[in-house]
Order: sequence, then C-alpha cells, then structure tokens
Amino acid sequence: MRDRLGVAPDAAAWCTIGKIPQPPAEAHRAAGSAPLRPAFIRPLGMLGVTLGTPVLYISKLFALIATGEEALQRMLSTTREQDRHRAAMLEKRRRDEAVVEFGLDRTFDGDWNGAAGRLLLQWYSHSPHHERLVALAGNRILLAAPPKRVSIRRDALMQVVAEIPAGEAVLADPLADFTLKNDKLLLRFDDGSWLTLKTEEWDSELHTYVKRRQQPDEARATEA
Repeated sequence: MRDRLGVAPDAAAWCTIGKIPQPPAEAHRAAGSAPLRPAFIRPLGMLGVTLGTPVLYISKLFALIATGEEALQRMLSTTREQDRHRAAMLEKRRRDEAVVEFGLDRTFDGDWNGAAGRLLLQWYSHSPHHERLVALAGNRILLAAPPKRVSIRRDALMQVVAEIPAGEAVLADPLADFTLKNDKLLLRFDDGSWLTLKTEEWDSELHTYVKRRQQPDEARATEA
C-alpha cells in the first residue's frame, strides 16, 4: 500500500458511493460532462458475477433459514433474553432513524456548487472503477483506484486519483454511539457540504480510527 500511495496511511478501507443523481445540465457541462456512472464490468468480471450468482442465492437461502431459527429461539427464550432482543431492536430502530437524520441514506447533500458536489462531478473521470480506497495520511485524505475498472488485482493496480488537503474535509462517523455494525461514514467538507461513503466491510479500519479520533481527549488518554 505504501508503494501505491507513496505514504503509509494511518487507516484505509475500500469504499463505494451511492448512485450519483442527475446534476443540472450547466453544472455537468462545466465539469466537462464527466461520466456519472462507473464503467461496465469487463467480460471476465461478468463471467465471475454469473458464476457467483448461484452462490448468492444459496447464501440467501441459508440466511432465511437462520432467520427462522432465530425467531424460534426467541419464542423459546427466557424473559431476560427477550428483553435483550427488544433492546437490540430498539437500538436498530434508533440507528435507522439516525441514518436518515444524518443523510446517510443519500449520496450527498445536494448542492452541486459545494465541494462535495464538485468532487462527485469528477468522481468517475478520475477513475471509472466503482470503488475507492479511502486513506487517511496525517490530515490529508487520499482517494485511490485502478486507472480502469477491474475485477481482480485492484490493490496492485491502484493509484492516487484525488487528494483532499488538510483542513478542507474530515471523515466522520455519525453512528459511532451505536453498538450495531456500521458500514457508513460521512466525508464532511469545510464549506458544510458532505457525501456518504459505504465501506466494503462492516466496522472497517476507518471506523475504528475515526471513532478513536472523535472521542474526547480525556477518553483517548485513558484508552492509551
């Protein structure tokens, strides 16, 4: 990673963004009419998707069976276990409400003239790959991706495609107070604009790093 980024990051994770809404025609032209969607999957990648589809359906079947087993276990569980389940469901409902409150169900804040909107207008011109390695290096935020969409070897082919200098944006986890697994983060710019990043893995390295940075200084000192 150091070779590809030119620096050893403090934390990094592969992320995707939601569907980019259709921007105003004038803003799109000003950005060079850049593509608003990632490139199509290459034939080899499409073959992999086709071969992997049966596995996906099988995994969904197992998930459905597991859900039925959990429902049966709840019926047979003790009062204390049922109380824990109700508490978990309440937290999930509150987390889902927080997702909407913080805008994590949207791709960005909606202002095409803001820093986040301008970045989105160039997102897939920087690289047609559907993912970005988001890396924190000091106070900088690096975005890396392969020069074209690939199905394999993304780590070996990635290169820095955009850099957000120190002081222009921060990565935040608005859901840090919830104990449930989380795959969303906010990239907040100093002009108030923001966009939502979805990490490839739940509770990623970025979540751990950001959560630690968001803690009060006293808590960080105690943890250290």
